[in-house]
Amino acid sequence: MRENNPIIRWATAIVVVLLCLLAATAAVAAPGAVPGPDSDPDDLTSTYDAVTDDLTDLAPSARPAAEPEPSPQRQPGEVAAATTAIRNARVFRGWGFDSCHTPSIQAMQAWLRSDYRAVGVYYAGHGRACRTQAHLTRDWVRSADRMGWRIMPVYVGSQPPCVFGKDKPKYAISRARPWQQGTDEARDAVTRAALLGFGPGSPLYLDMEAYSLTDAGCAGATLSFVRGWNRQVRAGGYRPGFYSSSNSGITHMNRARAAGMRDMPSAVWFARWHVPATVHGEPRLSAGAWLPHRRIHQYAGNVFEKHGGHRLSIDRNRLDAPVAFVVR
Repeated sequence: MRENNPIIRWATAIVVVLLCLLAATAAVAAPGAVPGPDSDPDDLTSTYDAVTDDLTDLAPSARPAAEPEPSPQRQPGEVAAATTAIRNARVFRGWGFDSCHTPSIQAMQAWLRSDYRAVGVYYAGHGRACRTQAHLTRDWVRSADRMGWRIMPVYVGSQPPCVFGKDKPKYAISRARPWQQGTDEARDAVTRAALLGFGPGSPLYLDMEAYSLTDAGCAGATLSFVRGWNRQVRAGGYRPGFYSSSNSGITHMNRARAAGMRDMPSAVWFARWHVPATVHGEPRLSAGAWLPHRRIHQYAGNVFEKHGGHRLSIDRNRLDAPVAFVVR
């Protein structure tokens, strides 16, 4: 039989191997290949394709390699800022500040001399300490965005019944209907965000002041409120963020996440002062929780800074997290 001829068998094997190699090469480097529906050379979607629209946590095997974080210490004249995109999110890495009263556009122009390039604005919510925002308009949002500022919209609504702040209990979350209350306030948050020009996909950061975790009834009502708020914000096309102190609200959300609770925040903004400015190493957050690009560290508060002749009382922040899309 011809199949038993060793020369023919060797020749046939070599031809088969060569054909396989040629086919593999063509599959990898075929010219004119059509990119997948999520491909975008201008963003990081392909790098972080495991990050879904609701920014759920990645399994360890799916996480991208950790990125080196810029130095947590600001250097004179340094502007540590970068804006990228991941799966419909606009992500900013760098320095930011928030102020109870939104600064004038003239102050924002002057503060371009600082290292900051992100600003938190308290845009809505009946629990705001500064409910009158004389400068915060749709035109302000557009102008600040054109200057290069990246905006973190903050909503201060109802607060935990066991909140520590002396002025906050009058805005207490209802223990009887917290989920519905959270849903209703989320609708208000989305409506007011849209009126100011914050587009779909923007994060809306819910401000929850420090509260007691030992009061089980209060903690349960607060978690229900936050989850209802998160679900409705997502339903409205926005991304729910969550601000609180590391030792109360952040600890609470981290425990709920670890327990497998659904309707968690997409990003967390944790307040821990008098420590180095870094989004990594927070002891109240589990390793890998809200990573990558989903953390803000408020590392100092109630401090005064002056740039370009404009003096402001601010909180200082380090960001690697979503910021607002602005409709122009």
